[in-house]
Amino acid sequence: MAQTPSNAIQQRSLTSLGGMDEVQKIFNKFDTNGDGKISVSELRSVFKALGVDVGTSSGDLSNAVTEIDKDGDGAIGLEEFADFHRAAVGGGGGESNNGKAIGDAFEMYDRDRNGLISAQELHEVMRGLGERCSVQDCARMIGSVDVDGDGCVNFEEFKKMMRP
Repeated sequence: MAQTPSNAIQQRSLTSLGGMDEVQKIFNKFDTNGDGKISVSELRSVFKALGVDVGTSSGDLSNAVTEIDKDGDGAIGLEEFADFHRAAVGGGGGESNNGKAIGDAFEMYDRDRNGLISAQELHEVMRGLGERCSVQDCARMIGSVDVDGDGCVNFEEFKKMMRP
């Protein structure tokens, strides 16, 4: 399954975020210039850090922003970002859209495409997002959802973790 920037923003927003404080922290990672808006160029930087190929065209990135930008100013504000997060995590996009977004999110973390997310893969993604955590921290995170005890997160475990 090919990743697009539109899918990639859904992927990051689907992570298990808590309340508005957590949403604000994630928003701030995207809003690199601190102007209170996420622009197309800021999305490009985040996707590059995550290893998502956004190509040379800004078309997909612009489409991703347009999908979320409710006030039409060409950027994503905090409230728009929070609304998008709630819809994505809560299934507001419909079951098939939400299922696809979860599948796309899984693929972002499953860097070697073996059907499992290892602590090392989780660490690489977290590091790309500017999170400070060790591989051991990531192993503990995985352990909290690793039902079969193999030390990795498979797609079924990932789906359960992502459901509200």
